[in-house]
Amino acid sequence: MDIVVRSALVADGTGDPLTRHDVGITDGRIASVAEPGSLAGRRTIDAEGLVLAPGFIDMHSHSDLQLLANPDHLAKLSQGVTTEVLGQDGLSYAPVNDDVLAALRQQLAGWNDDPAGFDWNWRSVGEYLDRLDAGVAVNAAYLVPQGTVRMLTVGWEDRPATEAEMNAMKELIATGLAEGAMGMSSGLTYTPGMYATTEELVELCRVVGERGGFYSPHHRSYGKGALEAFGEMVDVSRRSGCPLHLAHATMNFSVNKGKAPQLLELLDQALDDGCDITLDTYPYLPGATYLSALLPSWSTEGGLDATLARLSDVDTRERIRAEIEETGSDGAHGVPIDWEAIEINGVRRDENSHLVGHSVAASAQRAGKPAAELYFDVLLSEKLGTSCLMHVGHEENVQAIMRHRTHTGGSDGLLVGARPHPRAWGTFPRYLARYVRELGVLDLAECVSHLTGRAAERLRLTDRGLVRAGYAADLVLFDPETVADTATFDEPRQQAAGIPYVFVNGVAAIDDGQPTGALAGHSLRNPGSAR
Repeated sequence: MDIVVRSALVADGTGDPLTRHDVGITDGRIASVAEPGSLAGRRTIDAEGLVLAPGFIDMHSHSDLQLLANPDHLAKLSQGVTTEVLGQDGLSYAPVNDDVLAALRQQLAGWNDDPAGFDWNWRSVGEYLDRLDAGVAVNAAYLVPQGTVRMLTVGWEDRPATEAEMNAMKELIATGLAEGAMGMSSGLTYTPGMYATTEELVELCRVVGERGGFYSPHHRSYGKGALEAFGEMVDVSRRSGCPLHLAHATMNFSVNKGKAPQLLELLDQALDDGCDITLDTYPYLPGATYLSALLPSWSTEGGLDATLARLSDVDTRERIRAEIEETGSDGAHGVPIDWEAIEINGVRRDENSHLVGHSVAASAQRAGKPAAELYFDVLLSEKLGTSCLMHVGHEENVQAIMRHRTHTGGSDGLLVGARPHPRAWGTFPRYLARYVRELGVLDLAECVSHLTGRAAERLRLTDRGLVRAGYAADLVLFDPETVADTATFDEPRQQAAGIPYVFVNGVAAIDDGQPTGALAGHSLRNPGSAR
């Protein structure tokens, strides 16, 4: 064997009890799972007291640019992630033309930055996946982003698509899946994806389902109307026949405190009726997005310049303020905003760096102006390129949903900004430390299966997600007594503790706790794609 991991407690990804084995790796694959002490290799790792698991699969990642721009990718590797699913929330960078790419670089700067000197040498989904194949730290799958597709065909207008536009969108999605995308995502609180009707989504999802993909929506509300929004997505899945994976499936804001059981009842009924539904969550209470996402959809119609013009008009600002603060905008999930709960955590201009780490309410008080005025001024100064944390979650909802029979893990982690959400560095060890070891919400073997085997099954990866002979050697070794997230809201870029080894396609990416710089990852493509 190239490498033998000796006498490890194996959590194989199925949820079965842990068993002690030697595991041998040869040519990037698991060559053998055998009795302790029975295998020999050119290198042997003594795993006494450690758990060997499949590499974790991040079902909701925003590493679309940073995976390429910063190849070490320590945020994910150090927590045991070996595969990420990109193209989330209906907004990403393929397929694009030059105009749409320029707009996306502005719109998504708060999520992904807009790296200086970056080589944007792709336009299609296939070309983006080829770029990943040139060498990245982890494996990556991609979802065709419905909002981006709408930009290419309908533009930024709030109206139904015409028949010709619908046909063009279907063709773009079919092409994306043929080139290797695993499915389609939506961001139905983000423009322009939110302008799609239910009927439009059903038609697009038929194309996805027919080509073996799945639909992963950020649906229309996680606040007021959350249950109705989840119900709409289940209805889309039923009518289209397309498998459904609910992104960051949680119940947030004060209106949803304690309502997770109602969501789970809705999902269980659909599952019992034969629907194919899975979900992912992150084990934290605050959410994160770009600051302009709170704006009502009508105020962002037409793109960046039109939005900035409205924010510069006194009367329009007052109309927006009233909707955000008094009635609740669709961008803010229908709930009136509490500015104390909105924390700016990333800016692009040095002159605004003093705002980072403080709520909009606190910064407004220091500036001696109303909170909404500071909010508008920051958006104008930053040209919308600002990120924020939203402190709106409920622990009882988080715990109830992570116990669900179709639950998987997703970080939803943004890697840029002065103080990114710690979930980008801590999601997977936090599951193991807080929710397994400390609280006992999940047992260890069960939790590992959520983060590995279940996710691989959703992605139709027939050679990943399990510790099994013949499978790709995406593996993580961790100490069940010391594994922990060390990333905090004040110091979010902290390597996880208790994870000494991570292998991607059989190559050590974390070796004795140290990153190796290996770029052994590549794209994982739809099994039905042309390649």
